[in-house]
Amino acid sequence: MPRLSGKTALVTGAARGIGAAIAKAFADEGAHVIVTDVDTDGGQATAHAVGGTFAHLDVTSEANWSAVANQFPTMDIVVNNAGITGFEGSVPPAHDPENAQLADWRAVHAVNLDGTFLGCRYAIRAMRPKGTGSIINISSRSGLVGIPMAAAYASSKAAVRNHTKSVALYCAGQGLNIRCNSIHPAAVMTPMWEPMLGNGPDRSEREAAMVADTPLRRFGRPEEVAALAVMLASDEAAYMTGAELTIDGGILAGSAAAPGS
Repeated sequence: MPRLSGKTALVTGAARGIGAAIAKAFADEGAHVIVTDVDTDGGQATAHAVGGTFAHLDVTSEANWSAVANQFPTMDIVVNNAGITGFEGSVPPAHDPENAQLADWRAVHAVNLDGTFLGCRYAIRAMRPKGTGSIINISSRSGLVGIPMAAAYASSKAAVRNHTKSVALYCAGQGLNIRCNSIHPAAVMTPMWEPMLGNGPDRSEREAAMVADTPLRRFGRPEEVAALAVMLASDEAAYMTGAELTIDGGILAGSAAAPGS
């Protein structure tokens, strides 16, 4: 029997990248997936591909979350995946601790942290009728270490990590079997990397340079992150809550010990 058979899952930021991979993996395991995103065309395409349902959702908007709650009042799985780096524009602003502008700092936190806060609040209320469920927050390797040139992103993802634990403890204290765990990917090949890699003849060299400090010497794949999400969403992880899972090619293990290094 599929591992998520009979479960309903909502995934934010699921129009592409890791969110789309999670939506597909959940559907493959028997879940009905609610695909949400601010990108309506991309979100609808993902929903169609996985046989799910699309709902427009700006995770920073409390009104949007209220509309989703009215449309989908109960839920078994919620994945808070929507996030931004702050470098999405054609002329990325500075994000170091000295030169970052307050508006840019707040914009990153609004999506990554406020969106996760609202998503967890919705999830708890949507899971409370059954008294059980799984909340999965997508943090980052950057939430575990300092990133001097991406201070807002690192700060927001560190806060997601800690809020995950607060939610886990709160639910347990309420006598609810609602689990909350976080996943911490490092460099995963998603569309956000395309502007930095380009399509020139030196693309392979650029890729190699960006993962030179990763022991496995490659980017991760969205499907590999999705596999962890399936495990956390399933009953196999019934005793896991407040945990953090890193998927980083070994980068947080320490210095690489690879042949020829």
